[in-house]
Parts: sequence; C-alpha cells; structure tokens
Amino acid sequence: MILSRFLGCAALALALVSCGNGGGRDISGAREVLPTIGSSGGALSNVQAKKLFGAKSRATSQSSAAFGSYAKGCMAGGAQLPETGPTWQAMRLSRNRNWAHPETVDMVKKLSAFAATQPGWKGLYVGDLSQPRGGPMLTGHRSHQIGLDADIWMLPPKSLNLTRKQRENISSISMRRASGAYVNSSWTRSHHEIIKAAAKDPRTARIFVFPGAKVQMCADEKGDRSYLRKIRPWYGHHYHFHVRLNCPKGVRGCVNQNPPPAGDGCADARQWQANILNPPPPKPRDPNAKPKPPRRELVLADLPAQCKAVLDN
Repeated sequence: MILSRFLGCAALALALVSCGNGGGRDISGAREVLPTIGSSGGALSNVQAKKLFGAKSRATSQSSAAFGSYAKGCMAGGAQLPETGPTWQAMRLSRNRNWAHPETVDMVKKLSAFAATQPGWKGLYVGDLSQPRGGPMLTGHRSHQIGLDADIWMLPPKSLNLTRKQRENISSISMRRASGAYVNSSWTRSHHEIIKAAAKDPRTARIFVFPGAKVQMCADEKGDRSYLRKIRPWYGHHYHFHVRLNCPKGVRGCVNQNPPPAGDGCADARQWQANILNPPPPKPRDPNAKPKPPRRELVLADLPAQCKAVLDN
C-alpha cells in the first residue's frame, strides 16, 4: 500500500471515527453471493437501505440471527447493550448503535470485566456496535451490519457515571505516532492485554488496529503468540480497536470472512510500517484504464432475502 492511500483513508477514518471506509476486503468481509430481496421488496426495492434500516429504533421480535456478510446484511432479534453496566458505558447514545447479536453483547461485557482488572482502567468505553436491526448505517461504517462488530475505545475509563451529554462530547485518544507506524506514549501494556484478551475469545474472528499497534504487540509478546494471527493492521483504528466475531454456530445465511493468513502476521504488519516510513513508488498509471465508477449505495434489493422480514417485523 502506498503512503498516500494510507494517509487518505486514515484521515477519513479519523474524521468519521468509523470502520470500513477504506473500502478493502479485509475490513468488509467475504463477497459471497446470496439470494437477495430483489424485486420482492416492492416499492421499496430501490430505496437506499441505510434510510430504511437507519429509521428503525428497536430490534425485531424474531430469534437472534445474523444474515449476510459484515458489509451487506442485517440482524434479527438484536440485543441491546445496556447504556451503563458495572464495567462499561456505551458512548454516543444519540446514534442508537448499542445493539448487536447476543454473542457480541456477551463478548463486550466479559471483555469489559477483564479490562477493569487492568491498571488505570475501570472497564471499557464502548463505541458503535450496530443499529437495532443492523443493515447499512446512515453515516460512517460500511461494516457493522450483522451485529458481529464492536468498536472499543482506546481511552481508559476514569469514570463510569458519565451523563448522556458527556458521552456525546468526550472523545477517545489516539495511540499512533508517525502516521501510524508506531504507538505513542499513551499506549500501555494494558492496551496490549485487553486486545489480547479480545483476540483469545474463541468467538473472535479478527481484530483491526493500526499497524504500529500490531508491530508493538509483536515485539512485546514473549509468550503464546498464536492469538496475534487474529490482530490485523488496517487503516485508522488508532482511536479504537474493532472486534469482529465469527458467525454464530448454527446460523444459516451468515457469511464468515475468510480466515486470516497462517502465522502470526507480524511480518505483514512490519511491511505496513515500512511502507508508511518509506513509501514505495506508485505503480505506473495505465493511460488506457477506465476510471472506476463510484461505489453505489446499497438499496433494499441488494440485501439478503431474509432482510425483508427483518425490516417488516
């Protein structure tokens, strides 16, 4: 990856504090073809899906299920992470994005309890999970659509009794230095241990962090390194880290992302770091290449067939 692409995507991620705007497969998930709603959506078939799902304020009464892939799907029977718990607080409550598959909610609660054992941490500040019924969001993320993604702030909570107003105005802190090649002085061993605990949860498919964090964790880990395979460098992700769970067992119509490559992934992260510090020359431009068309917004017809019942419930 060239530096210009990295910086451009990182800047966008900073501006939106979101995941998935970089546009790559690693964050969005596998592109498996599933039966779609198509014309069965009737008059709504060509309406932007984000407008339809973004308007839903509550979950469905259906059994819990994730349909589709991380960047093209929806969620039935979502569970709401309580706004405040003994070791967590959900942030930016006005977004109404503290909904997820029950497995994700359980993961967040257990991870927050572990975080509370770390020096200087009372638990976790939890960023975006999903909308009440998943689906495309009005702003920000391309992923987070099936209730199996969770953003965890890098800011160590000093208080777990923030008001709604405070949760709208407080910001997380960046961990990066040198455009993401290294961690900065705010990074602690506690960050390492919390991300490690998230990766060791058997439900976790991968965790996205900025390259410098992965490189630092690779350098500091002296014990079992197998969990490092799940930790993947990706654009942005220096104000928060992003935990992605595998599709729950027994759920049909949920598309897992391809597993991470074999090995601990440390060499790949160091290559990201090297490309940030010394960007390779850009590839020669093909004068005959046709410009890529702009990405089209998903409409209801594009979503998995099960999402019509989710929307209508």
